[in-house]
Amino acid sequence: MSTGAPGEVRTLLLLGAGELARELAISARRMGIHVVVADRYAGAPAMAVAQAVEVISLRDGTALEGVIRTYRPDLILPEVEGVRTETLKTLEAEGFRVAPGSGPVHLARNRSGLREVVDRELGLRTPAWATASTEDELQRACDRIGYPCVVKPGDSTLGRGLSVVSGPARVDYAWAFAKEGGEGDAKGVIVEEFIDFHTEITLLTLREWTGELHFLEPIAHRQERGDYRESWAPAGVTEEQRIEMERMARIAVERMGGAGIYGVEFFLTEDEVIFSELSPGPHDTGMLTLASQDPSQFDLHLRAVLGHSVPPIRNSIPAASAVILADRDGKVKGYRGLSRALQVEGARIHLFGKPEAHPFRRMGVALAHADSVTEARARALEAAARVQLELE
Repeated sequence: MSTGAPGEVRTLLLLGAGELARELAISARRMGIHVVVADRYAGAPAMAVAQAVEVISLRDGTALEGVIRTYRPDLILPEVEGVRTETLKTLEAEGFRVAPGSGPVHLARNRSGLREVVDRELGLRTPAWATASTEDELQRACDRIGYPCVVKPGDSTLGRGLSVVSGPARVDYAWAFAKEGGEGDAKGVIVEEFIDFHTEITLLTLREWTGELHFLEPIAHRQERGDYRESWAPAGVTEEQRIEMERMARIAVERMGGAGIYGVEFFLTEDEVIFSELSPGPHDTGMLTLASQDPSQFDLHLRAVLGHSVPPIRNSIPAASAVILADRDGKVKGYRGLSRALQVEGARIHLFGKPEAHPFRRMGVALAHADSVTEARARALEAAARVQLELE
């Protein structure tokens, strides 16, 4: 297995071509790196800025291996969940470089495996949890953990397939919804204790190949339907909460190893800091860093995985982001209201360039600055609301 910084990187392969991969591709292009991206559909956001594209199922190990052997990239960055990590592990053993590594990528994208490590091996406070491979097992697990509880796919750290189960009569729906929302090949689901939190936090944690860690400004975020809708900083955490989050993130990220950004998520209650999730690579709530700091999470991630020095981070906060959502299905012809959106003081718009829309799909993000978090959030939400999709 490859370890340490990869040396000179001339060709970078991004597995996944969404909005996060697009920003990574832009950062890499600025460094003179030849960027190849692969994803399941043509016209994905990062494909517009890459020098070579491949449309394949990243779960198809044979197709994935074919792309890797064809381009022989100096570095591979998985940027979506549905990647055949067994193939990455095999090729990594041959000498192909994967960041942060096939092991961390596989573990972080397996909910039950991650819970097993964080809870039972590392001893960090997580929601009580259980796994279920059938609907009957899920019913028993929900009864044991208690209602309300949260049911999620067993193979995804995104919000797809997540539901809050209010009582026994909703378990069948939760089972079907979780199975529909799964990204990988896991057959089961995970059920977790419902946490009555007041704030959700992403603590972006940067690890260098040397093992040195850097904690970025905590980002608060709001979700709907299990998916990110807003994020903002400062997050309003206390010094005690920050210290505890950094302690837990350090333990979890050091266990993962490798290099680059990890998005470590927490629930904050009145008296606890509770570990929620961990994902390798730039985080969706960290789109905020395009406005809130310099360098952004994308530039920092690339610097770290390439083995370059990490510069001092200059924060520019208060800042906020708000997602621009589609409300129906259709092919995208264009956008209305951009001029009005850009009239919002302190706001700017990033459109992702996705060719097709469907309800609740993220199509862009509005970013805004202000003198207070409250005003920054209001400006970002207003700017996002002024952008309307034109669909065929």
